[in-house]
Amino acid sequence: MSDPLAEIIALLHPRAPFSKMVEAAGAWRVRRAEVGQVYYCLLLAGRVRLDVNGKPPVELSEGDFVLVPATQNFAVSSVDPVAPPGFESRPLVRPDGTVRVGPEDAPVTVRQLVGYCSFGSPDAGLLVSLLPDMAVVRGERRLCDLVRLVREEARAERPARDVVLEHLLQVLLIEALRSSTQTSGTPGLLRGLADDRLSGPLRALHAAPDRAWSAADLAREAGLSRSAFFTRFNRVVGMAPMEYLQSWRMTLAKHLLRSGRHGIAEVAARTGYGSASAFSLAFSRRVGQPPARYARGD
Repeated sequence: MSDPLAEIIALLHPRAPFSKMVEAAGAWRVRRAEVGQVYYCLLLAGRVRLDVNGKPPVELSEGDFVLVPATQNFAVSSVDPVAPPGFESRPLVRPDGTVRVGPEDAPVTVRQLVGYCSFGSPDAGLLVSLLPDMAVVRGERRLCDLVRLVREEARAERPARDVVLEHLLQVLLIEALRSSTQTSGTPGLLRGLADDRLSGPLRALHAAPDRAWSAADLAREAGLSRSAFFTRFNRVVGMAPMEYLQSWRMTLAKHLLRSGRHGIAEVAARTGYGSASAFSLAFSRRVGQPPARYARGD
């Protein structure tokens, strides 16, 4: 059966990675507003406190990894000693590209590998909304190895570098999300896949988006009544079942149209529409332009 998480990560097209080694000492705090960026951090030594978008703070220790798929505002600060309220440090970028935070004459107590990347999908906002706001993985060696591979590849000038990086980033994101020991608890796909009643319907509709699904069909896949299924899906995934199906079909349609390898009739059939005209009408209403114009990139 289909793997919804792998499909969504692949469609996001992660790219343009940037990473830096950060060393810190004493009391310090760094704030950032990286709207639309994917933020990740591997703590190599010491302890830090992470505050993301006003959510409860998370403390990271050596070997911990955190991933934030859609960072808006966040702060990273020292734990011992604690930075005073309102205090902010000014990072110093050294000639070798490493970053120093805190007093220059104090011994280094924290080392972290910080990275950013972006998503190339035109539907990135929708797809990211299906992922948790934050994922924390404690002491997972595989993630440490992946982060180092991404950093090494990003800094090198090898043939096919961008292709290798995209695949490495896909693996990194999937591994972080499926290994997470702590998420924000927000509704989304990951919570749906972890739900013993909803994982079946989600995998089924991803495996056959061309099927004429109804809410009753999906409720039967879940072994629930229609009303119980509707309520549970809304609460766990964050949207109504048929809204999720429609959004996923349109996301697939955009991907197929942009590839330039499929005609409108074929895209309509592969996304569950009985005719090209019905698909064109639904696509135009949803996207704001006809599928032919979208395919041309007008």
